[in-house]
Amino acid sequence: MAELATIARPYAEALFRVAKSGNLPAWSELVSEMAHVAAHPDVQALSRNPSVTDKQVADTFLALLKSPQNDEADEAKNFINMLVENGRVTLLPEIGAQFHVLKNAQEGAADVEITSAFELSDAQVKELTATLEKKFGRKLNPSVNVDSSLIGGVRVVVGDEVLDTSVRAKLQQMHVALAA
Repeated sequence: MAELATIARPYAEALFRVAKSGNLPAWSELVSEMAHVAAHPDVQALSRNPSVTDKQVADTFLALLKSPQNDEADEAKNFINMLVENGRVTLLPEIGAQFHVLKNAQEGAADVEITSAFELSDAQVKELTATLEKKFGRKLNPSVNVDSSLIGGVRVVVGDEVLDTSVRAKLQQMHVALAA
């Protein structure tokens, strides 16, 4: 997949430069939505269909977006048209991911994936996020998942760092220690 990342990088950087000069939060939402729409199998099949014209693909794609009724609409339309003409619509999920990384770097933030054995309340997520922000020294954007196989505790992933305080991880550590 390194090839996709390499191809998507210039598009993500160009889109980020445009977003920085405008409304970055609005662009971030729009790029996330475009990536989500482009990831749908039907959209990918449509973009690869040789009997469908570029204009039809672009118009259909833009019709699937909920948010192009703003200042970014013309630039987003031009961007989509350019991707369609170059056969790159299927790159939008990777472009969106790289755009998000650039946005986080600009804001000094990072995404944190919190996996818990049980559902966490909003207050628990805020408290855990505040503690993690102190530990990592930057603002964190949490996403929470539930995985009952953890038995208890949480598993936290920030970039390439993993903090696993789950019961399952502690049991695995005990198993390794006893088996050694």
